[in-house]
Amino acid sequence: MLRIARFRPLAIFALLLALAGCGVGSQQDLRQTTLFNYAGAIRWGHIDDAWSMVDPEYARQHPMAALERERFEHVQVTGYQVKGTQMLSETEMAQVVEIRLINRHTQAERVITDRQHWRWDKEARRWWLTTGLPRISGTSS
Repeated sequence: MLRIARFRPLAIFALLLALAGCGVGSQQDLRQTTLFNYAGAIRWGHIDDAWSMVDPEYARQHPMAALERERFEHVQVTGYQVKGTQMLSETEMAQVVEIRLINRHTQAERVITDRQHWRWDKEARRWWLTTGLPRISGTSS
């Protein structure tokens, strides 16, 4: 019994460290989670979910028009492949993504390049997309 009591403080300390690690998550973990969730939202056509990751300042200056929303309803995303990622600083990153789209009416496939810029918001503890949603009306952005 004495042997167990001697290790109890060590066990409690280890448990507290483990719980702290399961908490909020690091900035890098949150970046990876955000990028994964954004890719899924675009890939599966959940435009409102993707829009919720757009920087609020960008969204105020460039509100999504009804026509833009309608364009997303006319395409099916068949591919979302990250071609390159670059950390510009601890709080900014750039990413280039190839997005494959099929027009639901014509069944014609197009490939666009989406150049994304993400920034870390320390107060909100989240990453924001500062370049808006992919421009799907042209051949590339």
